[in-house]
Amino acid sequence: MKFKDLLNLYNKKKETYGDKAHNYISEVLKEAKELHKKDWLKSPTPRGDHEQSWRAFKGKNLEKLIMYIIKEEVEKLGLKVVEGNLLERANDQKLTVELSKVKRNIAVNYGEFGLHLPDVDIIIYEPTTCEVIAAISSKVTLRERIAQTGYWKLKLSQSGVTKHIKVFFITPDEDKTLQKRFPTKKGRAIVEVDTDGSYVMTEEEIEESEKVKKFDKFINDLKELVLCRKKELTNNQNY
Repeated sequence: MKFKDLLNLYNKKKETYGDKAHNYISEVLKEAKELHKKDWLKSPTPRGDHEQSWRAFKGKNLEKLIMYIIKEEVEKLGLKVVEGNLLERANDQKLTVELSKVKRNIAVNYGEFGLHLPDVDIIIYEPTTCEVIAAISSKVTLRERIAQTGYWKLKLSQSGVTKHIKVFFITPDEDKTLQKRFPTKKGRAIVEVDTDGSYVMTEEEIEESEKVKKFDKFINDLKELVLCRKKELTNNQNY
């Protein structure tokens, strides 16, 4: 099974649910898992563990699917998106000048131990200045990476070069960690305190807050973020 097969399943949801198809990502993944297992059975991994094989496929391709979903709307705002892994894997000689600048603009400075990129899945940036606007992590459940996301928000906030970068988490939240505000589960507490917010891809109701929202609010929030950043830069120039 390949990413295009996952994309085909998602596009079938779009035929049924239109612009709300993102709320059914969990259904898409469930259907994809069945197809993935059929392929896997034709050539099983040596230890015979389909779950391990599926987790690897799911993790790698969920971020690609989310990038596909947001890309067009992000570009309408005059921004661009790039996979974090692309910047991580490639050295500067293999990157375009634009992406090389983006890479420098999100790198975390560890002093004598060098510059290192945060572990994020998607980076949104302004192509004219190559300034990074937001960094996004995406997983099926929060327990897989939310504490790490909080860590990278902290590190980015410690430098004047990167402190403006917003750090978000996008998830179907299959274990429902974000569904209720109180009593607060640990994952939601981390989102509320240590990140810039999480957007949930689900048709179920959730108790929203300034930091936890349904995914359909993501683009409008990004638009507001861009406007605020432009005002901030204009004000700084006027001083």
